[in-house]
Amino acid sequence: MELSWAMKLRIAVAAAIGVIVIGFLGWRLAEPTVATGSVSLGGAGTLVILALLAGFVAYFVSWPYGREIGILAVPFGLAVWAVRSGSMAGLMQLNPTVAQRQELIASLRWEPVVWLLVVAAGCVGPLVCDKALSSRKADEKEGKPKSNPIQYLNAITALAGSGVIAQFFLRVFAQDVSIVDDRLGSVVAQPATGQIVFAVLASFGLGAFVVKKLLDAGYAWPIISTSLVTVFALSVYAKNMPYLAAHWPAAFFSNAVVCVLPVEMVAFGTLGSVAGYWMAIRYEFWRKHEV
Repeated sequence: MELSWAMKLRIAVAAAIGVIVIGFLGWRLAEPTVATGSVSLGGAGTLVILALLAGFVAYFVSWPYGREIGILAVPFGLAVWAVRSGSMAGLMQLNPTVAQRQELIASLRWEPVVWLLVVAAGCVGPLVCDKALSSRKADEKEGKPKSNPIQYLNAITALAGSGVIAQFFLRVFAQDVSIVDDRLGSVVAQPATGQIVFAVLASFGLGAFVVKKLLDAGYAWPIISTSLVTVFALSVYAKNMPYLAAHWPAAFFSNAVVCVLPVEMVAFGTLGSVAGYWMAIRYEFWRKHEV
């Protein structure tokens, strides 16, 4: 089940819309004040409006698959921000004291929730348009499935499972220089941006693939887990940060997950989750029809 050229073109156009509307036109809303800094969350209201616009336009240019493809516009746009942003090591260099780093971590810890809201805003347009234009709306009203406790258990399992899988593989794929440390076991240096992009895409792609294959779960749960992975990693790092600040340069961290900025985690984690979900569907199709 190969993607047709028409489908590839739809995906490319939807991605281009996100890159233009969010990545470039919206860059002034988040541009770092210094070259090594991270993107900021200024102009959040305007950013949400841009996300709504990008998702809405992407739905129609990728018709009749707007619901599946249109949601990719905003994460592609945020991916541009992630690549143009600084690094976690750069932020640590700008905040050399323990007090400054504690304040920084406190501000970063919940930042992925805001990025998730931006991604969600980009999904509103395609989902609302699909609901309004779908000819199946009447059928959906007639036969809504009843609530099932197993569905909630599957959702919780998918959320936790995809987060654990992604965190494990992030530690494997986002490796750079690793040095033995008597207290922490080892410390790792800040990976290059390209390494982080690959690591986040692959890790959440694997997480989404597994939960789709085993639990038949959608990609929403791995996407939500991008925020949980960041919150957990920074919470653990906060406990070790005074020791790291006293004994290691700013470019070294307790594990590779901490090296990923929230915007990188959400942007590339979202794209990886969607890709992993469809790869699982493609794998099932291959097993049924090609074997």
